[in-house]
Amino acid sequence: MTASRHIAIVGAGMAAVTCARTLVQAGHRVTVFEKSHTVGGRMATRSSPFGTFDTGAQYFTVRDPRFVQALQTVPNVCKAWSANTVQVLDEHGRVAAAGLPAREPHWVAVPGMSALVRRWAQPLVDAKCVELQTRVTHIERDALNKAQWQLRTVGEGDSSHVYSGFDAVVLAVPSTQAQALLQDTPKAAALLKKTSAVTVSPCWTLMLAFPQAMQPGMFALGPQWNAARSTHHRIAWLTRESSKPGRGAIERWTVQASADWSLEHLKDDPQRVQDKLIKAFAEVTGIRAEPAHVDTKRWLYAKTDKPLGKSHLWDAKAGLGLCGDWCLGHRVENAFVSGLELALAII
Repeated sequence: MTASRHIAIVGAGMAAVTCARTLVQAGHRVTVFEKSHTVGGRMATRSSPFGTFDTGAQYFTVRDPRFVQALQTVPNVCKAWSANTVQVLDEHGRVAAAGLPAREPHWVAVPGMSALVRRWAQPLVDAKCVELQTRVTHIERDALNKAQWQLRTVGEGDSSHVYSGFDAVVLAVPSTQAQALLQDTPKAAALLKKTSAVTVSPCWTLMLAFPQAMQPGMFALGPQWNAARSTHHRIAWLTRESSKPGRGAIERWTVQASADWSLEHLKDDPQRVQDKLIKAFAEVTGIRAEPAHVDTKRWLYAKTDKPLGKSHLWDAKAGLGLCGDWCLGHRVENAFVSGLELALAII
């Protein structure tokens, strides 16, 4: 049996938590570092007075039998979503092809997409293996043992801390963030070169709530469909959140901007982005009512354009590994497989 090792995992999304769980099940120790206040990564759910919004991944599909097996460990967390989906919209917002059957079942976590990763991460949290609101700034050789690694971090209130004694470090973060951390890391040149061709697009996300649609005598707002892939130059995807199981009945929409438009307006003022996306939303859906709640979220690294082409990177000699959905694509299952196969390589 392999001796137990202590492994640092940077990030707490699907790939990171899958990797961490697998390593712990094999008898290793892990410490997970996450700059946000919660786990989940792009499996993200934002609360509002009118209900929740899935701001990142909208649903997931299941193909790999190992993913099937893992989901069976949390039988009440995920439910099928039978969305009446419009496959294509023309540039004027008119439906070009509607009601086409999904090629494979769509699944969502309940009560929000973040619930799946949070459930899998809970034993790690309970064991105090997760450091939230802790941003890793440098990876370097341990000051006391050059065969090991230490991590420099910044926490709440810009407080700095050094965590040491790691036998290996896993970066389960977007490729651009991984490259930034590896730039000055000893023995990381080969990993940097392998990730250099990966490209990932940003995404602005708009959230809207229309509680007036629940008023007596008020007809449902907008179209008859619940989700759409759009060719509108500003919008790539729209979802009626209230159509997903376990989400509550108040009319809510999540709108994800196109990659090109998001990149063009990446540094725009959020209010300007919000106004432009609301206008586009009205053009696509026909909903011109004033929303009672509006919010935006900017994802700097949302959808992989050019993946790595393999499930992970692992340099056993250096004790450095990389994983994430960007290794294989952008699907939720890509992240799961990436984290799992990196853990198996380490084991």
